[in-house]
Amino acid sequence: MGAMRRGLLFDKMLFTATLALVALGILMIYSSSAIRAQERFGDPNLFLKKQLLWAALGVCALMATMYWNYRGWQRWALPLFLISLFLLLLVLVPQVGVKVNGARRWLSVGGFSFQPSEPAKMSLVLLLSRLLAQKGARVQEFNHGLLPLLVAMGVIALPVLLQPNFGNVVVIVTVGLMMCFLGGARMRHLLLVSLALLPALLGMMMLSSHARSRLLTLLDPSRMPEGARYQITQSFYALGPGGLWGRGLGDGIQKLFYLPEPHTDFIFAIIGEEIGFLGASTVVFLFGVLLWRGTRIALRAPDPFGRYLAMGMTCLLVSQAAINLGMVVGILPTTGLPLPFLSFGGSSLLLSLMEVGILLNISHFAEAKSP
Repeated sequence: MGAMRRGLLFDKMLFTATLALVALGILMIYSSSAIRAQERFGDPNLFLKKQLLWAALGVCALMATMYWNYRGWQRWALPLFLISLFLLLLVLVPQVGVKVNGARRWLSVGGFSFQPSEPAKMSLVLLLSRLLAQKGARVQEFNHGLLPLLVAMGVIALPVLLQPNFGNVVVIVTVGLMMCFLGGARMRHLLLVSLALLPALLGMMMLSSHARSRLLTLLDPSRMPEGARYQITQSFYALGPGGLWGRGLGDGIQKLFYLPEPHTDFIFAIIGEEIGFLGASTVVFLFGVLLWRGTRIALRAPDPFGRYLAMGMTCLLVSQAAINLGMVVGILPTTGLPLPFLSFGGSSLLLSLMEVGILLNISHFAEAKSP
């Protein structure tokens, strides 16, 4: 912590891009939710006020993790992983976990609801970073190298799958395998694991009527009933008329009770409708900056743990954004996965800002190391 106080060496471009995404998210949450908030709760500013509160807490969390030496996470990786696992199992208890839209994904504490899968993903990255740093070249072995990493992934992924939350399972598997690949695991091992996991995941999705409907809608929208493809159809109706400049901020049509929950998973569609291609491109550009700067931080990290941690946090944020954007434009099935920094939701925003804070702390030591 003292090292950060001696100077302001951190990645200011990453910091600025993150704040720009948060600010745009707050603006678009108000635009997309005001009418629904007025209709449901009699307060058009309800979702805005909640998101502002979470943004304030998130910025505090970002500053805290930014000023806390990232090497300390190595010691806390396993305890945080076990706590996250306990919370994930707690969600599955019928009288404890909160069920929304057929999925039990939430815990409610003191009037606040949060998704334990959000801290679980971060704790997995912390543990995998620690294991990769400890194992070094031994990760090329399967039994004593890669297998413990796969077990850690599976231990977190299984309770998330049982919620069910297929979107976060895909994120967990994608980020975990990417970290293993970047850590030096053999491509042959990773391909075999992927070939084994893919049919298993597809099979689980087919057993869930909700997930099956979404998957079949993606594969052949024309053969599915209108109700099954309603969300993605309304998303297209938002993106198409937006054009280059959009209808104008606040003038969108799809938020008027056409597109379900426009302030959460499909907020990118509202951005495209109201701010047009320019606004949508700005979002993609800002996530591109996050990918670029996160990769740069990882390459310049002063030690293996810092390198893997920066890689993992970057993959975690960018993969979630890529899956959400792919869902909104119709090239991936709808998953219920929020767009980091932009979608309404406290758990996602708080953890995303903490993850950026960790990246910024690593960037301080990376910049100090550079000539």
